[in-house]
Amino acid sequence: MQIGILGSGMVGQALGLGFVKLGHEVKIGSREPGSEKLKPWLAQAGKKASTADFEATAKYADIAVLATLWSGTEHALALAGPDNLARKVVIDVTNPLVAEPNKPLRLALGHTDSGGEQVQRWLPNSKVVKAFNTVGHAHMVNPSFPGGPPDMFICGNDAAAKQVVTGICRNFGWGTVDAGGIEGARLLEPMCILWVTHGLQTNSWNHAFKLLHK
Repeated sequence: MQIGILGSGMVGQALGLGFVKLGHEVKIGSREPGSEKLKPWLAQAGKKASTADFEATAKYADIAVLATLWSGTEHALALAGPDNLARKVVIDVTNPLVAEPNKPLRLALGHTDSGGEQVQRWLPNSKVVKAFNTVGHAHMVNPSFPGGPPDMFICGNDAAAKQVVTGICRNFGWGTVDAGGIEGARLLEPMCILWVTHGLQTNSWNHAFKLLHK
């Protein structure tokens, strides 16, 4: 399968390596696909990896991963072209975070709206599934914790698309919890704030969420 990743930061690179290890071909989309920061990733990922601009990456993708900073998300999708992502599963890894000096981290959207819902509006003909937004990039693929595999909370409007993403999560070593339609992102995006807050208080980023059942 051809995986197109929109965003060339650590999150996109980590997920890209995960897909390559599963045997998929991966293209990372960037405003500067030839940048020096992507060369180590290309060397590590090997022959199944490549880079391109956002439009070429969107056209290439069977499944797309949206892994941009929130401030650049709308522009990245405009460059990619919503028509190039139509009818495709788009895994939304973004969080609409606002970081201001000497102020607590906050969400740009929340409570009555969410980044996931906004992405779905920007991509009205795509099957957007929110996932991988509640953990750091170091543990996105094959997370290993003493308490067993953590859970990835996902949401989206298309049931078949959520099954696809559930399979990806399982292959990456995660359990999954379905949080309903894309409006479930109103719950999942604040979980990122909780994840960051715990990291700041403990000075450790080796944690993830798990839903316990009895």
